[in-house]
Amino acid sequence: MDLNLRNKVVLITGGSKGIGKAIAKGFLEEGAKVAVMARDTSVLKEVEQELKGVVGFSADLTNAAERQQAFNQFLSEFGTIDILINNVGGSNGSTTTETDLTLFEEAMQLNYFSAVHFSKLALPVMKKHQSGSIVNISSIFGRESGGKPTYNSAKAAMISFTKSLADEVIKEGIRVNGVAPGSILHPTGNWQRRLEENPEKIQQFIANEIPAGRFGTVEEVANTVLFLASDKASWVVGATLNVDGGQSKSNF
Repeated sequence: MDLNLRNKVVLITGGSKGIGKAIAKGFLEEGAKVAVMARDTSVLKEVEQELKGVVGFSADLTNAAERQQAFNQFLSEFGTIDILINNVGGSNGSTTTETDLTLFEEAMQLNYFSAVHFSKLALPVMKKHQSGSIVNISSIFGRESGGKPTYNSAKAAMISFTKSLADEVIKEGIRVNGVAPGSILHPTGNWQRRLEENPEKIQQFIANEIPAGRFGTVEEVANTVLFLASDKASWVVGATLNVDGGQSKSNF
């Protein structure tokens, strides 16, 4: 299926590895012009070499000033933005009682405030053209308990933000949606490390928790993101779609 993404200008935060890198690859294959942002300059250079045509921008995405500067650099080079993928994220801490408040604040800056900030930076450009698409990468644990409380809280906020912003800007031709992945296996992820450390325990986890009987792949998440970003999803507004092989316990 041709998603009509050729020559669309796409910015992906946290696009140097894992899900973000797969999304970048997917957009490139559709003929889009792709930029990725991440902190590690060496990893960004590797991505630029591997995915020919991708342009990397280095920034600490927990820092508002660096986000602003990186976006300005991106806009100066590309001139516009058609699609924003707020993908950067990560977890920290342990239980709520044992996690310092500063770690909650860091998790919100990385997972949530970065999405809000980049959306606010992209929206004036999209409003000028009366078109655009924003896709926020959340998690099934934004809807139910599981994982670390810092991460869950930030991803829950992102799901709520996705719906509120979608309703606000759809009248100006801008669609906002989200994707909530379940457990995804890739070389740089936590599940790969856990699988190597204790394969029997992880296989039992899969049997107990994932009805599809396996981990998801980054490509399966990327395919959903590309669909939501395209005009093929023109009537999908404010939704956050689970991509989890049935893992989520939520029925809404």
